[in-house]
Amino acid sequence: MKTLLATLLLAGACLPATAATLADVDVVDRSTGRTLETYRHRGRLYVAGTPGNRYAISVRNKTGGRILTVLSVDGINAVTGETAAPGQSGYVLSPGQATEVAGWRKSLAEVAAFYFTRLPDSYAARTDRPENVGAIGVAVFEEYQPPPAPALQLGAREKAEAADQAGGAPAARAAESRLGTGHGERVADPVGQTEFRRRADRPAEVIVIYYDSRPNLVARGIIPGAPRPTYPNPFPGGFVPDPRG
Repeated sequence: MKTLLATLLLAGACLPATAATLADVDVVDRSTGRTLETYRHRGRLYVAGTPGNRYAISVRNKTGGRILTVLSVDGINAVTGETAAPGQSGYVLSPGQATEVAGWRKSLAEVAAFYFTRLPDSYAARTDRPENVGAIGVAVFEEYQPPPAPALQLGAREKAEAADQAGGAPAARAAESRLGTGHGERVADPVGQTEFRRRADRPAEVIVIYYDSRPNLVARGIIPGAPRPTYPNPFPGGFVPDPRG
């Protein structure tokens, strides 16, 4: 079970996207069960969503310690519904833990499903915040670890106790054609609460994935090698052959 950070801590400034070293982030189409292919274009990552399909954001902790992941969808915190900032609540993952965030957090027991939809139907547009539709962001924080007590300050008894503990530019297009994230049906997704002290006020890593419909990404040149349409040739040449049989 993923754990929800309930306490709001000091906000930090947003960082640009960097190579993911602390967490892996993918977008999973829950209607098909497939992880969406990621396209890299001019230093940014993109996925193509299918309108109407539900989706989830898969996050995996690659570190040996706990991390806090603050999740933004269309510029909105997926846990609190606030306009997103890195210092807000998020999901705490144990070492090596992976989870899928399938929707907007409604309670400790449920989320409202994410689904790809036209911009006017997106949750961001319906709450008068359409400016950042089409972006998924994960701000990753490492956990603060208190420094160990100097060994010289420990007596023989304390040393034994410590040893025991140690073992244990886009083409112009109508706004209606852009893809956003809707506020769908309630889905069971239980979480617990925990406390988490950030090692630093600023995220150690920010992972950003942009999304839109496949036709839009093809039109913008983000999906390469899209096949050109073929048309019948009215004059292929030659004389009339006999039909088979």
